[in-house]
Amino acid sequence: MPGKYTNSVRELRSIKKETVVGHLSLGVTNHQLLSQQRVSWANQFDYLQRHLHHLPEEWTLIFEYPIPRRAKRIDLVLLAQDLIIVIEFKDKASKYYSEAIRQVEDYSLDLRDFHKESFQKKIIPIVWSSHADSVQNLLSESEDYVKQTIFANNNTLSTVIKESVEFYSETKAPINYSIWNNSEYLPTPTIIEAAQHMFAGQDVAEISRSHAGSENLTETTNSVIKAINEAREHNQKIICFITGVPGSGKTLAGLKIVHSIDENSGKGIFLSGNGPLIKVLSEALAQDYTERTGTPIGESRREVAFVKNVHHFLDFYHNNDQIPPDKIVLFDEAQRAWSAEHSKRKFKRDFSEAEMLFDILNRSDHWAAIVALIGSGQEINTGEAGLAEWGKTIRTKYQDWKIYVSPELKEGVSTIANYKLFEEAPVNLSITEIQSLHLKVSIRSYKAKRVSDWVESILELRNEEAKQILEKDLKEFPIYITRDLEKVKKFLQSKTRGSRRSGLVASSGARRLRPLGLDVTLELDVVHWFLKDKTDIRSSSFLELPATEFAVQGLELDWVGLCWGNDFRMTADGWSYHGFVGTKWTNTGKEDKKQFIKNKYRVLLTRAREGFVIFVPIGSESDGTRNPKHYDNTYDYLLSTGITELE
Repeated sequence: MPGKYTNSVRELRSIKKETVVGHLSLGVTNHQLLSQQRVSWANQFDYLQRHLHHLPEEWTLIFEYPIPRRAKRIDLVLLAQDLIIVIEFKDKASKYYSEAIRQVEDYSLDLRDFHKESFQKKIIPIVWSSHADSVQNLLSESEDYVKQTIFANNNTLSTVIKESVEFYSETKAPINYSIWNNSEYLPTPTIIEAAQHMFAGQDVAEISRSHAGSENLTETTNSVIKAINEAREHNQKIICFITGVPGSGKTLAGLKIVHSIDENSGKGIFLSGNGPLIKVLSEALAQDYTERTGTPIGESRREVAFVKNVHHFLDFYHNNDQIPPDKIVLFDEAQRAWSAEHSKRKFKRDFSEAEMLFDILNRSDHWAAIVALIGSGQEINTGEAGLAEWGKTIRTKYQDWKIYVSPELKEGVSTIANYKLFEEAPVNLSITEIQSLHLKVSIRSYKAKRVSDWVESILELRNEEAKQILEKDLKEFPIYITRDLEKVKKFLQSKTRGSRRSGLVASSGARRLRPLGLDVTLELDVVHWFLKDKTDIRSSSFLELPATEFAVQGLELDWVGLCWGNDFRMTADGWSYHGFVGTKWTNTGKEDKKQFIKNKYRVLLTRAREGFVIFVPIGSESDGTRNPKHYDNTYDYLLSTGITELE
């Protein structure tokens, strides 16, 4: 990686180009890359020196400022009075390319969100294309600290900088370079970014330090790896249960554990019954590997084969006695493992998926480990056996396995939807309690620790509690509500800058959103939806097709538009649960079906990283399936929890 170089405008006016280029060259080991980069740095400095005489000498310039979350560096950061100016330089460029705009906005947004000394400071992104035509920049104020991207070329750079400073500066105390440069940088990656960094051999701890969640995550992974190493040393078979609130990093913990296993511990495999998650993660890892190494995409997909669909894994071993080479199996969303009845109906198997996995790992005479990642209140479909099936399987057939749980899982506290592995723990089992096996803090919503608590209050009709959480703990996490779908789209489009993603989500039971152009029954290509950029009509950010809970569970977006359906509506007696059959709504009476519907909305309400807006339709007097009163009651209830109406 290049070296960072910093100096004042005053010093840079007279310094030799070779000094700067030489300093920046330190640490670059790729000679071909270095040769190309040195030319670009030299040209950049030649162009820059023409403008330095027009800028205040006390300002500070930083070359190649590192952005760990993106494993990249900002070409230039200019600390100008109370402003942070982020400059993306494109040598010999004759246009202001969209890729350059995306880059400079990504860097600026990351400084805003994760760089402590940039908090609540105005940040000005500039694309500097050396040979492009001059453009008229329209400067305008906005609520966002990251202002609209502006453009400069070799002739206009200093003029553009001075104009932006005159417009945006509030003559506050100037930014202290030393303090700013030594600031904490606490990024929170998406699950996709974190997986890519791990597979590339980078330390995820450096790109995922975010409030208490990261500390908890590190403790959790260390505890599980320690248990696995002890199992190997003593030739034991163990199962570790990791629980956590939505967005607390359970999947990330599983991936990190698989990645951290040394060669002596045996192979590890990451399994999930969540088809969309497997597809998106696998393709994202493969694409990243191809981009980094130049490997053909087909070969790259084989390189990331440690991420597999649990149903395919079980199918392969079900009808034979083979012993898998993988001694460590991570099972994501293990509470969604199918029951024996559903497994038999779908695949003519006679056992639950939990029992099948134990059987397969138990075939070896040596050690083995299952790590079961348990999401609280995340069962959303018929046939998902829940945590009790794992306890039943252990109690009746696999008493010799050593069990690791958190105290929360043993006691069944509310933060894990009152789940308990056993109603009463059998005395003949080896159960070890480890506090760190429960992840308490959401790291998905890095601007708000208590989003999950707020969602739980909403769903459990504790509207005053929800209001207090919203006012006290979610000030940096915007939540809005509206009856106007076009307002939702306009709002989300304004937030989709750089690589930030937005998208519409809705319950799979919200069948009567169709008249509004939101058809939850249409097939969604989740890979394109999550990975394509906002200009692609298949992308989530194009805001054309909503994703249901099945597509988004385990994944996330920066900004979400939740389209509320009539399957989960408010009445005078509380929540009312419904399914759409034929041409009309039917009441859902069974308790497990009701819980599935509530869980769908729990999933949908916890997908956003930066904020979201809820859309509640107005309904139609002429359409009995879209009774306005039903929507009004839901809207009024949500308003009573303190959610702000979107203007």
